[in-house]
Amino acid sequence: MTKVKICGLKSRQDIEYVNQAKPDYAGFVFAPGKRQIDAETAAYLRPILSKQIISVGVFKDAEESLVLRLADQKIIDMIQLHGEEASEYMNRIKTRLPVPVIKAISVGNTAQEDLIREYQEAGCDFFLFDQGGGGTGKTFDWNRLPYSPRPYFIAGGIHAGNVIQAMKLKPYAVDISSGVETSGCKDAAKIVEIVKLVKDNS
Repeated sequence: MTKVKICGLKSRQDIEYVNQAKPDYAGFVFAPGKRQIDAETAAYLRPILSKQIISVGVFKDAEESLVLRLADQKIIDMIQLHGEEASEYMNRIKTRLPVPVIKAISVGNTAQEDLIREYQEAGCDFFLFDQGGGGTGKTFDWNRLPYSPRPYFIAGGIHAGNVIQAMKLKPYAVDISSGVETSGCKDAAKIVEIVKLVKDNS
């Protein structure tokens, strides 16, 4: 069964939307960008999130101390690395805390196969394949999806109109952010729609 992650939650209202829709994962973005929140906001939002939904912290070349603190305080249940973090960085985190780690890989990067091998050896639990550095809202050429030795998330421009097609690639999960927004804000109806589509077609 394909899992669903709704990413880029910023407000209490966003949390209420996902609690209604019941995706498998909810993403808090700590990386720079329009969906970025700080640790204090995440600490406020996390207790409101349904305990049935796994919280994922999205980071880009963040200080290890921040990542570890948020995981240790149970504000995030999983770690998603979206930057140029060395495999040793991930290995140190996993040595300190038994928290699952997702490593994002830019599809089309000429070194992607080497990166996949490197992070697999470092203990990566999941890969995430995306367009460029992520957060672009653009879909990459799914014909270029690399082989993944780990379960993988697929992201980038996924919405209700193409999510069924994305599911045919057999991802572990689809990762959606801009596809459930209207005018830059999370849209309750779109979140409910896409979660239902995935669950009904898994």
